[in-house]
Amino acid sequence: MKRAQNGGKMIIIQNGRLIDPKSQTDAIMDLVIDRGKIIAMGPQSSQEFLSEHSPSQKTDDIVIDARGLVVAPGLIDVHVHFRDPGLTYKEDIHTGARAAAKGGFTTVVCMANTRPPIDHVDTLEYVLAEGKKTGIHVLSAAAITKNMKGEELTDMDLLKQHGAAGFTDDGLPLLNAALVKQAMEKAVQLDVPLSFHEEDPAFIENNGVNQGDVSRQLGLGGASALAEDVMVARDCMLALHTGATIDIQHISSKNSVRMVELAKQLGADIMAEVTPHHFSLDETAVLEHGTLAKMNPPLRTKHDQEEILRGLKNNIIDIIATDHAPHSAEEKSRPLTEAPSGIIGLETALALALTHLVHPGHLSLLQVIEKMSLNPARLYRLKKGFLAVGADADLLLFDPDESWTVTSFASKASNSPFLGKQLLGKVKYTICEGKIVFQEDSETP
Repeated sequence: MKRAQNGGKMIIIQNGRLIDPKSQTDAIMDLVIDRGKIIAMGPQSSQEFLSEHSPSQKTDDIVIDARGLVVAPGLIDVHVHFRDPGLTYKEDIHTGARAAAKGGFTTVVCMANTRPPIDHVDTLEYVLAEGKKTGIHVLSAAAITKNMKGEELTDMDLLKQHGAAGFTDDGLPLLNAALVKQAMEKAVQLDVPLSFHEEDPAFIENNGVNQGDVSRQLGLGGASALAEDVMVARDCMLALHTGATIDIQHISSKNSVRMVELAKQLGADIMAEVTPHHFSLDETAVLEHGTLAKMNPPLRTKHDQEEILRGLKNNIIDIIATDHAPHSAEEKSRPLTEAPSGIIGLETALALALTHLVHPGHLSLLQVIEKMSLNPARLYRLKKGFLAVGADADLLLFDPDESWTVTSFASKASNSPFLGKQLLGKVKYTICEGKIVFQEDSETP
């Protein structure tokens, strides 16, 4: 799959509906990009700018008529698994980045549960170096504990110095509360966020499927919402007492949403993320899709889903993140109790948000873009997620109303319950550092 390029050419975007969550802008505007930056924007700004600077215009500069399209900050995903190093038969940094660009993402944060895990500088620097070759911004979290065993903290100071964007043992819960408190205190010193996978194995009989009506139909013990609730409650209170910035990952339980709400009211610095699959599907999807709907934490009940929607509307849940989790077809073809958990999500995330949140009227387009760009940037202290003169030229153009069917992926993997589904909202261009890294017409997945 070749990546579209435009070299050092100026890009002039005309007549687009510009959505900027930072300034709360929603208006028809023009935008001009040069040398990786936005150099002009506003009503008819391109004509005005070019008339004042006509000597700098080149005949081969790129002009995009964005009539009918939304122009928005490049999406930022704080939760992806690119499986590199060690599990590259599932995905690698380059195929993962191509999937991200196709989905409108210009920045991603890789999780640390690779093989070996990202608990040493050498592994971290490998991921970051490969990321620089992709055309998008590939950041990485490092592990909180050595070898992700939950027993001893990594050298967080050293890993931060070498580029760790934050820290997480995602994929595994941290059961030692005293160690978690110690990690939070260190994160405060380093001014970095910690992200937590909240599932206590003491309350899980079979992972990946909610403990409830569906698990009973399948004859499985399932994963109780209590497994999530007790961990979220603990970490919310530890964050309140330490002052740490924490991210509650892939929230799925109605009680956990309420606990995050309470902790925020008490003054804790907490962000919560939800995946598109958790607001789009409930536990019954396992009956239809089998292992393609198996994930940790599992899809839960309609009541949980309703509370997630309330959390999104009321800014209790701040971030939409994919938890992009590629697996091979062979792995996902195993029996439900043996197949790995997780689905891919980068190429369907925006369309699922538009289909299930914007078009039904649950959230505005501004709110969705905020949760997929500005808020993720704020969590990781990035000067991104907004459109303004002088800002980095990381953005996407998409048709919010175009209907399309999910048929193929740029990812190596295809483990998605949305394969064959009709969605609304199609990415047309992704631009990162002023270069076109995805263009629908030039891409053949």
